Amino acid sequence: MKKISAFLFLAIALSCSKENPVGWVDQQRLNNQHAKDWLTLGGNQQMQHYSPLNKVNTSNVQQLGFAWEYDASTHIGNVPRGLEATPIVVDGVMYTSGAWGAVYALDARTGKGLWQYLPPVDASYARRSCCDVVNRGVAVWQGKVYVGTLDGYLVCLDAATGAVLWRVDTFTDRTVAYTITSPPQVAGNIVMIGNSGAEFGVRGYVTAYDLVSGEQKWRFFIVPGDPKNGFEHPEMEVASKTWDANSHWQSGGGGTAWGESAYDAELNLLYVGTGNASPYPIWFRSPNGGDNLYLASILAINPDDRRLVWHYQTTPGEIWDYTATQNLVLADVKIADKSRKVLMTAPKNGFFYVLDRATGELISAEKYTKVNWASHVDMKTGRPVLTENGQSYKDKPRLVVPYLGGGHVWQPMSYNPETGLVYIPERAVPQVFKTFDGYKWLPDVDNTNLDYGNMFKFMKNVPDQIKSAEDTLRSESLLAWDPIAQKVAWKFPDGGPDGGTMSTPELVFQGTRTGYFNAHDAKTGEKLKSIFTGIGIMAAPTTYEIDGEQYIAVMAGYGGAETSAYLPDGVAFQYQNTGKILAFKLGGGETPLPPKLMKIETPAPPANMVVKTELLEKGAALYDFYCFICHGAFGDRHLSQHPDLSKLPEAKHLLFNNIVLKGILKENGMASFSNSLSEEDVEAIHQFLLKKQIDNYKR
Repeated sequence: MKKISAFLFLAIALSCSKENPVGWVDQQRLNNQHAKDWLTLGGNQQMQHYSPLNKVNTSNVQQLGFAWEYDASTHIGNVPRGLEATPIVVDGVMYTSGAWGAVYALDARTGKGLWQYLPPVDASYARRSCCDVVNRGVAVWQGKVYVGTLDGYLVCLDAATGAVLWRVDTFTDRTVAYTITSPPQVAGNIVMIGNSGAEFGVRGYVTAYDLVSGEQKWRFFIVPGDPKNGFEHPEMEVASKTWDANSHWQSGGGGTAWGESAYDAELNLLYVGTGNASPYPIWFRSPNGGDNLYLASILAINPDDRRLVWHYQTTPGEIWDYTATQNLVLADVKIADKSRKVLMTAPKNGFFYVLDRATGELISAEKYTKVNWASHVDMKTGRPVLTENGQSYKDKPRLVVPYLGGGHVWQPMSYNPETGLVYIPERAVPQVFKTFDGYKWLPDVDNTNLDYGNMFKFMKNVPDQIKSAEDTLRSESLLAWDPIAQKVAWKFPDGGPDGGTMSTPELVFQGTRTGYFNAHDAKTGEKLKSIFTGIGIMAAPTTYEIDGEQYIAVMAGYGGAETSAYLPDGVAFQYQNTGKILAFKLGGGETPLPPKLMKIETPAPPANMVVKTELLEKGAALYDFYCFICHGAFGDRHLSQHPDLSKLPEAKHLLFNNIVLKGILKENGMASFSNSLSEEDVEAIHQFLLKKQIDNYKR
């Protein structure tokens, strides 16, 4: 559905005053981009998350203040959701996406809504999403706005009105847990979209569609299917040689592409980063081992004919969720007195890679964060050199750094051609990896085979692997990395930065989970301005100029995979996690804060219910496997988009079986688990939760 406000007339007026229609971005405009606009998710075609605008600079950034805000909270269910997109600004109109794949068009000067598109998404798809119902952005091209919706549709909207021009189903199989959280990427004459769901046991692929008609042009599978069924294209036959012929093909293999892609128009190459394995342990997935192409890889694809021009695999035989879906940055740099066209990326595995983007040649790779699974990358083979045990957790739990969230996850890094530095939201977090005994693919649930519910509790079980106190500590920083020298330029430990970065000639901007929007000196890292917003910020900012005034805008709203493992400093413990778009300008005012968080007391457990202690152990195990990923921990440690299940009111206790097995709350995202759980299973979970509630109520 769509809603067109009175401000639509402003958009139409804007289109009449210019040579091209509203939302007109084309190759010529990207080639000669005016600094006033932010035309792609990365600002420019190189996806650098950089703007040459410099009216806000080190000398006056202290005057930065609130300009306007826009409500971008969820439209399905009454729960807060994460906001992860970078807004695009074209000729004074801002386009961005929110939860579920909603799209907002705003007057970028005032924040007034022009139109919004609210997709008719089946709320039960929330259960299929490992990391919240987030969306990482739109593409704007020749008067059209493209967005992927959580339930798998690529939608083309009229940039002036929000009217749906076409809508296509991108999923190959709706019986498995595919979702879309990734942004589309325009490349030549096509628009490409990937998907998410590797944690749930699916097979990754990307699909290209005609920009005007929505006709499917090609599909590129990222990992092979069962060789007995043949191969969809030649690259899959090549990839199959790196998999065991008796791999667990039902699990799909993973490799979903859910991050920011990039396109080089001169080389006519589309760059796609691919995701993690499914399941994680290769001894279940591909028992005889192998590199398992094209997991955790950078793919360079010709968008005209779908052919793979080159690939580079960052983590062969991936077993740690070390995706290579982190944002890809293109740049022309000088290395050893020679100009090189490079692609730069800092994937989860902890190494910063510089590749020749025409050939895929590895130019350099060094650790940008703490890494213990590999000692270095062999420059002759391009392969990481594993440490003594390779941190394999096949035979016993292993302490691994980085953890499954990586040294850098999806939050975009930025590259500043003026300073020559890359600004990374870096983190060094240890985790003990432990697998369950045996593996069986199950529909609509996590199929990673990791014991999530206990993964941070196993430290006491690996004393022989802990060499110093630092091995058990997490750290996070805003990291300035010199990609040519491959070393740290400066590092600012900011007490929990989570947001993506955006840089201008003199400044770096970033939001945090602690609710601050910060500006740093791009050369030194000194924090020059900090604005408290009261909302956790994950998204990368954008900047643009209207009538001589520079604005900086960011989407604020915390969610994603982090929500079941919030740290105590998270601002969502204090204020309601209200989804907003916030804009700032010089001479702006105080930022209005969201309402204070209302603490939910533990209600009295139903008096007529007696705990069946014999079911508690089973219930705890089932909760960890099926429920923890969404509902997280209990009591004071609980902070999630989803309810604390140790605080159920009596009515929900009485309806517990109907909620879990019949899906009576599916409109809020709680779909039925009848295809995974029996009545006896649900009763065990219920007893476990009842015991938690009794214990918490007695405190």
